[in-house]
Amino acid sequence: MTTTAQASSPGSSQGRPEHLGRVIFITAAAAMGGFLFGYDSAVINGAVGAIADRYDIGSGALGQVIAIGLIGAAIGAAIAGRIADRIGRIRVMQIAAVLFFISAIGSALPFALWDLAMWRVFGGIGIGMASVIGPAYIAEVAPKEYRGRLGSFQQAGIVIGIAISQLVNWGLLNWAGGDDRGKLMGLEAWQVMLGIMIIPAAVYGLFSFVIPESPRYLISVGKTAEAKEILVQVEGKDADLDARVGEIEHAMRSEHKSTFKDLLGGSFLFLPIVWIGIGLSVFQQFVGINVAFYYSSTLWQSVGIDPSDSFFYSFTTSIVNIIGTVIAMYLVDRVGRKPLALVGSVGMAVALAVTAWAFSYDLVDGKLPNAQGVVALIAAHTFVLFFALSWGVVVWVFLGEMFPNKIRAAALGVAAAAQWIANWAITASFPSLSDWSLTGSYIIYAAFAALSIPFVLKFVKETKGKALEEMG
Repeated sequence: MTTTAQASSPGSSQGRPEHLGRVIFITAAAAMGGFLFGYDSAVINGAVGAIADRYDIGSGALGQVIAIGLIGAAIGAAIAGRIADRIGRIRVMQIAAVLFFISAIGSALPFALWDLAMWRVFGGIGIGMASVIGPAYIAEVAPKEYRGRLGSFQQAGIVIGIAISQLVNWGLLNWAGGDDRGKLMGLEAWQVMLGIMIIPAAVYGLFSFVIPESPRYLISVGKTAEAKEILVQVEGKDADLDARVGEIEHAMRSEHKSTFKDLLGGSFLFLPIVWIGIGLSVFQQFVGINVAFYYSSTLWQSVGIDPSDSFFYSFTTSIVNIIGTVIAMYLVDRVGRKPLALVGSVGMAVALAVTAWAFSYDLVDGKLPNAQGVVALIAAHTFVLFFALSWGVVVWVFLGEMFPNKIRAAALGVAAAAQWIANWAITASFPSLSDWSLTGSYIIYAAFAALSIPFVLKFVKETKGKALEEMG
């Protein structure tokens, strides 16, 4: 009995099913959408100062240009679920890759500020689509005993994308002699930073041609034989295929194609479960995490750190982000989603409050006092660590799992769209907020981290170990 229990445990290396390697490859390929999201989110960090200088714009306009891609992402997220139900998950991935590829070329070669903004919207639509289809696809192909860790591949892709983009930016800045407008290959350094995004876009597109379609989608369009072949790949040759197909068909018989109308109910517009998904998305962004990835270079320069060091600290932040994500991937199926979220909320609230305290000191010769500068750096890295080991991963896992089958695609689209809109609000407002008060900005972010604690305790239910068909 003991041996059997150990063999079947997802935390055990003994008895690990032989098909798991294939499942991991499929999941990693789908999570390349997360990599694109992370790369796009952070690569702009290296271009913020150069864009402001080249086009001679103030804080308000700069915030809008940096954040405008997120409006496109909200649109992409809102439409991805319905398109995926019509043409399949893989086709949506391919459309997203093409949009992002075109955006990378256009962003690297803008004629003016308006078309730079337009190309960022194009890329944003692709990223928004990938952000929805990634966790939905992974949840549909992953065996339930591994679904939490496999679902966290989406966030792993995001944090690796962030780290790679920061490393590339730092390398290009040094190649250009520390000048983000220095010439490289006939372009300014910041243009090259944005143009290199064609590489991950191409890789994502190529991966989409070598991974299988979701078995749930195939069954929904009557391709049961093909669905069984894929179920063998992801659940093993010992799986009872007829039983699995029957289980999926039974769940689908009680549902119809999810639409926005299905999400409506009660006196508060949406069904309660949809509001919980929206709440998770909004809190994930309102703690200010993307300030660390969109603006960290200019943030550190504003308190006296030179450009080369500020790019380096952006890179070290992204390494901490990866470490936290690995911790979350290890723990999410062991301790559950909800406990991780609560631990992260407490840690983020404290770290953000300490950062606000450090920024409250007056600059001396253009720099924070020594002690406060060190505290600010440590607290900022600690905040990213707690976010990564909790909300960075568990929100994506929750959104892939928490909704009933009959509304999953549409609800996930709405929750992801809310996430992008919240992301836009934080990203667009930070330049003006920081001009007003860095301390005040971080107090606001700390308050949202603190408010997320009672929200999780009261409204969020654990989804660990439950089959998708059990969600109600």
